Amino acid sequence: MLSAADPILGEFLAAERDAVLDVLADWLRIPSIGVQPVHHRDVALSAEWCAERMAEAGLEHVEVLSTQGHPAVYGDWLHADGALTALVYGHHDVQPVDPLDEWASPPFEPTVRSGRMFGRGASDDKGQVLCHLEAIRGLLGGHGPGTLPVNVKVLVEGEEETGSPHFEMLLDAERERLASDVVVVSDSSMWAADVPSISTGMRGPVAFDVGIRSAERDLHSGVFGGAVPNAAHWAARLVTALHDRRGRVALPGFYDAVRPLTAADRADMAVLPLDEAAWAAAASVACLEGEAGHSLLERLWARPTCDVTGLHSGYGGPGVKTIIPGSARAKITFRLVPDQSPAAVAAAFEAWAPAQLPAGVHLEIHREAAIGPALTPTEHPAVAALSRAITRVWGRQPLFTRSGGSGPEEALGRVLGAPVLHLGIGLASDRIHAPNEGVDLEQVGRGVLAAGELWRELARRA
Repeated sequence: MLSAADPILGEFLAAERDAVLDVLADWLRIPSIGVQPVHHRDVALSAEWCAERMAEAGLEHVEVLSTQGHPAVYGDWLHADGALTALVYGHHDVQPVDPLDEWASPPFEPTVRSGRMFGRGASDDKGQVLCHLEAIRGLLGGHGPGTLPVNVKVLVEGEEETGSPHFEMLLDAERERLASDVVVVSDSSMWAADVPSISTGMRGPVAFDVGIRSAERDLHSGVFGGAVPNAAHWAARLVTALHDRRGRVALPGFYDAVRPLTAADRADMAVLPLDEAAWAAAASVACLEGEAGHSLLERLWARPTCDVTGLHSGYGGPGVKTIIPGSARAKITFRLVPDQSPAAVAAAFEAWAPAQLPAGVHLEIHREAAIGPALTPTEHPAVAALSRAITRVWGRQPLFTRSGGSGPEEALGRVLGAPVLHLGIGLASDRIHAPNEGVDLEQVGRGVLAAGELWRELARRA
């Protein structure tokens, strides 16, 4: 028998563990790659699958919500009179699988090896969403001391991996239906399987597609070389000018609004067991770089960045092609921290970039994504409730981290006017966005248990 201190879903998980993993494998077989048109129907199928699973878990008012892009899925259970309401957020779209030949097993044929289930979306984010759905199923199925002690709404997006372009419009349109006292995000990670942690913040991206044209066509490098502008050269000069020699972003005013770390923030980072050499090895790099004067964790979580994520021009095939490229393209992404404004940074880049090129070289800038940074204070009572839930499952108090990545957390918190909690069970070893993505099966089990504990803790707070 479980004691009062044991997770309320312990018996449920012991009985249903294999069934939970079978369900996860079924979902992973759907190749819901939102960015690729050939898979748009698969994203719709994934939404329908998710809706069916919500209903099977006991959620009501289940609906596939259309957007101008890919569909989201909603369901709720609102019978806890007088209790607070929590909204669970996650996403069912997944990243592309390229390069396919680096996968040890097919990305949409889930395979279990060494205690992990491999498949695209296993960790990011179908596995994490399923933790919440299965916890709801367990509680509404009569496991534990009753049913759900709080009201729960679940919203599973279909466009997170493409920058959530229509998500805020969905939040605005459904504001009344989605109204909640707290938002629980199921799309984040922990420091390690044996070092539980809570992410309290995420950076926000501003991304651009930049085109440079120096001529109407590629030109013969012998006939024209030395007398005409080279688009590849100017693209290289533009991206080089983005940073100074100390690794700082060169846009005027870029750092003016950056919120400095507090002493408590630095203390939270200092207790994390970080081995920089091991971290670099895990990232497959031989050296580290970045903004001078800041620690590795500061650069990852609390300092804004600019990265060139793609650079293309001219000929890249075998042998030599003697041309002067007439065009070049660069993909440029800024990651922002509190209290930077995506609109202000975008405007600064759009004003700065043209000044880096001479008259006669044409520049085209297309803004592709803009999401604000998010931060929940560690002293918030809801964070304390989550900390108690994780402590009960992992057997040790979680540490506090942030994430250098981005999602729609800022919009969720702002539009719904609610604090955002991150109950994520992903690990660095999950290889999200890369070949051989997988999820630790013990973490999945703990995620189910922790979701159940969180509802209990939030009910006590109400």
